[in-house]
Amino acid sequence: MSRPLVGFDLDMTLIDSRVGIGAVYHQLNARYGLEIDVDLVVGRLGPPLQWEIAQWVPEDRVEEMVAAYRALYPEYAIPAVHLLPGAREILAATTPVVITAKNAPQARLHLEYFGIDVEHVVGLAWGEGKADALREHRPVAYIGDHTADMAAARSAGVPAIGVTTGHCTAEELCEAGADLVLEDLTWLDVATLDSLKGPVIRK
Repeated sequence: MSRPLVGFDLDMTLIDSRVGIGAVYHQLNARYGLEIDVDLVVGRLGPPLQWEIAQWVPEDRVEEMVAAYRALYPEYAIPAVHLLPGAREILAATTPVVITAKNAPQARLHLEYFGIDVEHVVGLAWGEGKADALREHRPVAYIGDHTADMAAARSAGVPAIGVTTGHCTAEELCEAGADLVLEDLTWLDVATLDSLKGPVIRK
């Protein structure tokens, strides 16, 4: 039986990266004398790294701090991250394409750390960038934890599945256009992907 092509966000959809990302920001604070509110940052994961860094440093230092963050990431973030419930199982049951705001090499590092082989990883995609990737790959659905993921899927004409493993609520995901909202990926299977019928919240 062929496996359906399914699009997935990465952070807080497939992996809980809060501790790892927080560790990198703590290193930036310690090494560069910054005053990044790490709890605030990890509580709103989703937007691109450049956007987040720009909230804390002058414009002329953004690229420097982005490069520093990415250099620190493999050592401090990768080992501290864990898979979210149901992620391994649904990835094995589908042909996944990961579409994420994270850069593709570091997204692949996460997947490789868990021994997960994903052929297509689209990095540095946010907002309409995700919609463009969805139009290119045409998955049967796109799964994410953020309202921007739902909006991107709707823009691309792809069914949107929200999971409440991030900071967005079920109501927010529905309002953003989700066709289905689940507590986590343990509720998702191929049969569910084949039968999207509108906004519901599965308890």
